[in-house]
Amino acid sequence: MPGQDRTAHDYSAERTDESEIPQTLPVLPLKDLVAFPFMIAPLFVTRDSSVAAIEDSIDRDRTVLLVAQKSSETEDPAKEDLYEIGTVGVLMRMFKLPDQRIRILVQGLSRARVKACEKRGNFLVAHVEPIEEPEADEDDPEIEALVGEVKEKVKSAGELGRSFSPEVLVVLENLEDPGRLADLVASNLDLDVPDSQSVLNIIQPVKRLARVHQILTNQVELLNVREKITSKAKVEIDKSQREYFLRQQLKAIQTELGETDDLSEEINQYRETAQQIDLSPEARQETLRQIRRLERMPGDSAEAAIVRNYLDWMLSLPWSRSTTDNLDLQKASQILNKEHYDLEEVKTRILEYLAVLKLKQNLKGPILCFVGPPGVGKTSLGRAIATALGRKFARVSLGGVHDEAEIRGHRRTYVGAMPGKIIQALRYAETNNPVFMLDEVDKTGSDSRGDPAAALLEVLDPEQNCFFRDNFLGVPFDLSRVLFIATANLLDTIRPAFRDRMEVLTLPGYTEQEKMRIARRHLVPRQLSAHGLEPKDLSLTDASLKSIIERYTNEAGVRNLEREIASVCRKIARRVAEGEKARYRIAPKDLLDYLGVPRKSKSKLLRHDTIGVATALAWTPTGGEVFFVESIGMKGRGRLIMTGYLGDVMKESAKAAMSYARSYAAQLGIDLSLFAHTDFHIHVPEGAIPKDGPSAGIALAVSLLSTCTKKPVRQDLAMTGEITLRGRILPIGGIKEKVLAAQRSRIRSVIVPRANQPDLRDIPESVRNKIEFLFVEDMDEVVRIAFRENMPKRRTFPALTHDPADAPLAPVPMKSRR
Repeated sequence: MPGQDRTAHDYSAERTDESEIPQTLPVLPLKDLVAFPFMIAPLFVTRDSSVAAIEDSIDRDRTVLLVAQKSSETEDPAKEDLYEIGTVGVLMRMFKLPDQRIRILVQGLSRARVKACEKRGNFLVAHVEPIEEPEADEDDPEIEALVGEVKEKVKSAGELGRSFSPEVLVVLENLEDPGRLADLVASNLDLDVPDSQSVLNIIQPVKRLARVHQILTNQVELLNVREKITSKAKVEIDKSQREYFLRQQLKAIQTELGETDDLSEEINQYRETAQQIDLSPEARQETLRQIRRLERMPGDSAEAAIVRNYLDWMLSLPWSRSTTDNLDLQKASQILNKEHYDLEEVKTRILEYLAVLKLKQNLKGPILCFVGPPGVGKTSLGRAIATALGRKFARVSLGGVHDEAEIRGHRRTYVGAMPGKIIQALRYAETNNPVFMLDEVDKTGSDSRGDPAAALLEVLDPEQNCFFRDNFLGVPFDLSRVLFIATANLLDTIRPAFRDRMEVLTLPGYTEQEKMRIARRHLVPRQLSAHGLEPKDLSLTDASLKSIIERYTNEAGVRNLEREIASVCRKIARRVAEGEKARYRIAPKDLLDYLGVPRKSKSKLLRHDTIGVATALAWTPTGGEVFFVESIGMKGRGRLIMTGYLGDVMKESAKAAMSYARSYAAQLGIDLSLFAHTDFHIHVPEGAIPKDGPSAGIALAVSLLSTCTKKPVRQDLAMTGEITLRGRILPIGGIKEKVLAAQRSRIRSVIVPRANQPDLRDIPESVRNKIEFLFVEDMDEVVRIAFRENMPKRRTFPALTHDPADAPLAPVPMKSRR
């Protein structure tokens, strides 16, 4: 038979007699099965070693040793991975499947003990010793009773749900041999491998049958318990139905007697409240429908708890409750000025809203968005607006919110379902026209649970929010009278559709003088009160406040300034608490003891003109920043190396600056051969901080030109602007924040694109008078200013037709004026 095609073959007519069992047999390990004598089992053979064992068995006498594995996870078992006793089986039928698996039908012959194993090719061959079973005395009354008891247990298990095939039941009825009966029952009980092997290991027929009887008894007891549980559950269902009808009868009797139970009283209270408050037509209809549902429910059911929770929310919302607006414009202006210094644009917008509201009573609330760096007072300004309007204030923080259900609410599918944050805040505000602040709208995220920003589109649209539908409520709620105010640090991360629904008001950083006034008017009194101090206990001079602002804080807002003032107050509070009664006057020289070593200012980092170092201005979400661009040249092959965690746009600006320097090398007095034999390395310090944007283009070009020409760059000069390949200077954004950063760092002159000259109107006059603004249109002007000398001026741009209207203007160093 070797070499034959065995796609399918039937060996059932070629049985091997039990007395002809050879001493060595190929081993077929079984993972989740124990084979018993006289058992016929279909098997799928997939492992290569098992397929080889089957092939060897067919080539010999079709006998194989069926042995269970101790662990089903072992893929290539050895002798120690197999049980000692297995079953000699004869192959009756084999069928080879298209996926190379083999399906076989084997019949167990007798037990056999494994004496040794060896590898033959890639499969195991076992030296076996057939086990002869002793004959039992079938006339023994005890054995006869045990056989009958086992048969009864099998019948009981079948009645309780254990399935046995009809053929097995017929064979059991006529089988009296205790050994064969034990094997047949054990092979049909779906036992796990250890229990089945424990039966196979017992040689004595009577003992083996006793073990099977024990297993059957346990299973019958387990089936009885399951039957009791099922019956009890059915009884509980019947009991609930019976209680429902009895409860309805009891309700009718109580109605006749004029008595009510707790649930009826609660339902009556719901219905009375629904009649008293002014619900919308949709809300009233849904509320009454839910009350009628509650009447038909058992009071202690889970569904009744959900309905109660829904009714509590519906009847506690401010459907028609509102506060009266303070339409006294002068008083509102006084409140805004008292709470916040400056911020004239925001205050003007609020007073305009009040003026229109005074003339048109049904005005829909605007959607404002305060954008600015941290610490400029965006959130506290919302509270001041609520006070000025005479309205309640509600606030929801959206930072880190990823679930759309946080805005629209959860559907009423479980007991803990809740409305969204909008409806919850309105319930606690108890009015339908509060000042509602959506804090940190630029920090929402989206994932598999939805996008909160998309859910807010309906909330922040005045044409749609009068019909805002929360998933929990299921009925529209009018949000048109709410004054929504959103806050954000930057607009870039806000979706365009979301941003389009809001009126953006920018809150820039404060100047030094503004910080002084804010500290004197607001921060110092607030911290004195917070630390239990009186004005007589602590006095901070103007010089001390100025020193804290200059030497200990470098920010656009005043948050860190308030922290430093609080730190001084804490130390004074400790002394006062310890009994040191004195008036403490803090001078600048005392700050070292209270606040420690001052922080290093960037204005002191560069003390003199330096080759290859240019000062640049940048805009960040926390305000303007001053940073330095460094470049060096070294022997190489003309490569451009950029480091300092630069973004793609900033890298492109550096490449544009290099191309400009190479293109106009002759006009700039640079030897062209320098670019062929020199590698240029551009680095922006503070390499752990990401940097990007085109506004550093001028500084990158000046740094490279300084390295090429060996001319130092002015250290008192900062610059901002985008550069093109032809040396033109394009306008940029964030002028006010950048100029304020330059003023904080004591920079005297700033190069600004000429197209940004109108933007200087937003800068306070006190700052404009301290800084010299140098307006430029091309790199010729930048070079003459940065290197303190006149460089050759280009008359035309290469590859462009010259137009006298486009001629670059001469640099005009000047003090900025309105």
